[in-house]
Amino acid sequence: MKHYNIPVFISHFGCPNSCVFCNQKKITGIETDVTLDELEGIIEDYLKTLPKESRKEVAFFGGTFTGISIDLQRNYLEVVKRYIDRGLIDGIRMSTRPDYISREILLMLKEYGVTTIELGVQSLDPKVLELSGRGYSPEKVYEASLMIKESGINLGIQLMPGLPGSTDEKDFISAKKVVGIGPDMVRIYPTLVINGTQMEKLYYKGSFVPMTLKEAVERVVPIYALFEKEGINIIRVGLQPSEDIREDGVIVSGPFHPSFRELVEGEIYFRFLSQKKDKEGNLHIKANEKNISKIVGNRGINKKNLGKNFKISIDNNLSLKKISVNGNLITREEILNGVIIR
Repeated sequence: MKHYNIPVFISHFGCPNSCVFCNQKKITGIETDVTLDELEGIIEDYLKTLPKESRKEVAFFGGTFTGISIDLQRNYLEVVKRYIDRGLIDGIRMSTRPDYISREILLMLKEYGVTTIELGVQSLDPKVLELSGRGYSPEKVYEASLMIKESGINLGIQLMPGLPGSTDEKDFISAKKVVGIGPDMVRIYPTLVINGTQMEKLYYKGSFVPMTLKEAVERVVPIYALFEKEGINIIRVGLQPSEDIREDGVIVSGPFHPSFRELVEGEIYFRFLSQKKDKEGNLHIKANEKNISKIVGNRGINKKNLGKNFKISIDNNLSLKKISVNGNLITREEILNGVIIR
């Protein structure tokens, strides 16, 4: 059954933290900017268009949901619970910080039908967390993750490669530590410099240099391959190209691309096929039609770079987990193994 999120973007104006990449506004006396009536209106609008035979979750994104007051959390959750009780909504998911999780909060969230909590972890390197102004240690991430898993709520983890103080090695080590935590899903967001953030000031002072698009793809490739190989659901790679984020001046600098995941997938195949070409010369590839665009790369870049000896054809008898190269069957796991850092 197909899954749909009903996104509700809640800013947490009361957040006491000053993360360098965040441009949340501080508005005295106002906790957030979505009224209960607006929440109900958002749900009603989505229910008019989403297929009846589908799984639907209301997703509170954009802020630290469990950081707002308990009373307001309950008010929001009660609105959604009415739809859950009527069988119109299947659950609730939310994003929050590791240091805003407790057993008491989790008991309340379970009571209202929360099914998934995504933690904005960003990194598991102590120095990177410190330089990014996160205000918690890796130990807090492990503690919060364990509590969520023990509560029976699905756990998601969000990582931000390319934060201040990070390196290829540090970001990959963070990914390996995430594998050790065992989340149900992950999101990978290469760091962007957003207007109105502390990071923007650091960028203009020359104290922070964001990754180029090429660097970001190269850094994310082994992380992506590791998560896939370990069976962790990768639900997003790269920031969603919403209208807000694509407005002039919102992204000051950094590796934004509307099809970032496609670039990563293409690079994984390019690295593998380049090695094959060096050894065997020709590349006669057969693949399921659903894999063709990944193999040829974004806008055919792999086909162009691999040259005239690259030939590809459709063979739908092949599963999505296998391709044929020069008559030899290659598994997806073999391809992933070739790009994971040892």
